[in-house]
Amino acid sequence: MADPSPLANAIQFFQNFGLFDVVLPFLLVFTIVFSILEKTMILGATAKESNIPKKNVNSMVAFVIALLTVASNKIVTALQVAIPNIVLLMVVSISFLMLVGTFATTGEFDLKGKHKGYYAGFIAFLLLGVIIIFLYAIKLDSGQSWLEYVYNYIINSWGGSIVSSFVLLAVIVGAIIFITRSKTEDK
Repeated sequence: MADPSPLANAIQFFQNFGLFDVVLPFLLVFTIVFSILEKTMILGATAKESNIPKKNVNSMVAFVIALLTVASNKIVTALQVAIPNIVLLMVVSISFLMLVGTFATTGEFDLKGKHKGYYAGFIAFLLLGVIIIFLYAIKLDSGQSWLEYVYNYIINSWGGSIVSSFVLLAVIVGAIIFITRSKTEDK
């Protein structure tokens, strides 16, 4: 077998160093939490009537949350499993939109404006995909994913009262939405 390339050796070095287990998850969580705190200014502003967030407080809270996240092996493992799958979902979605775009008329493909009916379905499909990805990524103590647990529960309890109650509730909500929806927009 041939020796691995220098790039493969560099990736292996970074993996042994802990870049993928500690550094990248830390940076991801820190960046997301810090940006949310900066945008919402939940922890306050620098002065009254100011739109400048408290960067030092926001960065410290984001730092602590990111460290606590990295300290939990289950969360880091779930992130390492889920994020590549979410990227795959994005690539599949963009590929689908490109395929649809080949049959569309010339012009901007505006899913939110011109194709409103498809927009809600597309967003619901992506949301369902992300939920399924995270249910698959989060493992129980037994090693079984939440997705497997929920699937097995539904299969084993299909005739039970809980599943049939949810099915009945879904049918009722669907019927109410179908009956009460407006054919034209109210002005």
